[in-house]
Amino acid sequence: MGVVAYTLCMLTALACAWLLLRGYAANRTRLLLWAGLCFVGLTVNNALVLLDLVVVPQVDLFALRNAAGLASMAILLFGLIWDAG
Repeated sequence: MGVVAYTLCMLTALACAWLLLRGYAANRTRLLLWAGLCFVGLTVNNALVLLDLVVVPQVDLFALRNAAGLASMAILLFGLIWDAG
C-alpha cells in the first residue's frame, strides 16, 4: 500500500509542477516560476522517498531526501521574498 501512496504523491507533485510551469510560460508571472520549481524539487523528493523506502530499502537516502525537500522550500521562500520587494 505504501508504494501506491508514494507513487501518487510523486505524480501529484509532478502534475502541480507541470501546471505551474505551463502557467508561467503563458503569463510570465515570476511567482508561478518559483512555485513550479519548488514542485519540481518536491517531485524529486517524493521520487527519493519511493526509492529509499521501496526500491532500495537497504540504502539510506534520508539525508538526500531531506536536502531535496529543503532546497525546494528554499526556492519557494526565495521567490516569495524576491517578489515581495
